[in-house]
This record gives sequence, C-alpha cells and structure tokens, in this order.
Amino acid sequence: MKRTAPGVAAVVSLLLLGVTSCGNHTGTSAGTLQTPAAKKSALAGSADKVSPKGTLAGLAVLPRGYVDDTQNTTGPFTATAFLNSWSAEPAIDRALLLNASFVEGYRVTRLSPDKKKRFTLQLFKTGSVAKARNLQQGFWGQDTHERSFGVPGALSDAQVQYDGGAGQNVAIAEVSFVVGALVAELSVRETGALGTNLEPDTHLLTNLAKQQRARLTATSS
Repeated sequence: MKRTAPGVAAVVSLLLLGVTSCGNHTGTSAGTLQTPAAKKSALAGSADKVSPKGTLAGLAVLPRGYVDDTQNTTGPFTATAFLNSWSAEPAIDRALLLNASFVEGYRVTRLSPDKKKRFTLQLFKTGSVAKARNLQQGFWGQDTHERSFGVPGALSDAQVQYDGGAGQNVAIAEVSFVVGALVAELSVRETGALGTNLEPDTHLLTNLAKQQRARLTATSS
C-alpha cells in the first residue's frame, strides 16, 4: 500500500506535538524520539519479539479462488521488518508505530487465478483502541485519496493511476478500519498496459472488508 501524500507533514507535526506533551508508552521523552537509534531501540524492546507463527494469522480473511503469491512474503512481521520491507516513509512510520505501542503485525498477499490482481491484507496490533485509530489515521493520511466507495465504518478509496516506472496503468481499491486494538488494511491492485480499461475492484474489497470486520469483531468480543 503506497504512502506518499502531501499531508505527511501535517501528520508528523501533530504526532510530534503529542509526543512532546506526554512522551511515549515507555517513558521516552520527545528529545529521545528524535534520535533514530533510540527509536529503533524502543521498538525492538517489544515489536521484534513476534513468534515465528505470530498470533494474527488465524484472523485473516482471504478472497476465494485466489492463489499463493510466491513473489511476496506471507506471515507475521515486526516493526523492523515492516519498516525495511514495505514502508515508503520509514522515519514517519517508525514514529507512528512507536506511538501506537505496536505489538505485532501480519501480512498476506494472494493473486487472482489469472494473476492480474493482487490482494493484500495487513493487520497491526497496537496498545489500545485509541492508539489503533491514531495509527490508522497516520497511515491513511500519507496518501492522496480520490473516491470513497462507502464501506460502513471504514476508510475507502478507489483510483486508477499511471505507473511511470513500469509504463502501466494501475487500478487500486483500498479499505482501512479499526476493530479493538487492531488496524486492518486491505487492498486489491490490478495492472494493465496503457489504454487498458481498468476499474478498481471495489465489489470484491467491500465484501472482504465486511467479512474481515466480522471475524475480528467475533474474536475480540
């Protein structure tokens, strides 16, 4: 999921103001947070102790008929793994995860039978409901969003972009929501040659988001 939006500066400013007033959950001061080594140490104290199997795998809802994506890793992840592998803004995301008291994450990708669409699910376990909502907003605010497709109780976006590096069009549907202390991010991306008439698969993602929310709600209740 891309995270490169004009609103990043505002998100970071608000985040750092919050840290200045109350510090993080480990008692680290705002001045200490500005030191990259200190940030890494604080995260490593908890987020890098995820077990090989993790605890979130059984919560994932996957699209029926989709197949394993052998080009992408599936499984639990630590803060370090997320920042090194999937974050477009590591410094910003490090602060977001730290302030969310990030515990562990889980990521899975699947491909449609024709290999044209890639579904991605990311789950982030945080320290509280409020921290989960802050993390969700921090991640979501890093992108420019074009069109919500009305998933109840969730943030959603659908758009078609031009990928200059690959010389292709990309259709993207995204949904983000919070259940308890968990943040769920779902996306479906489809690529096609220039001139291809692509449409974001909002129907699939709406159904998956509904099922995913139901599973997380049942587990947390």
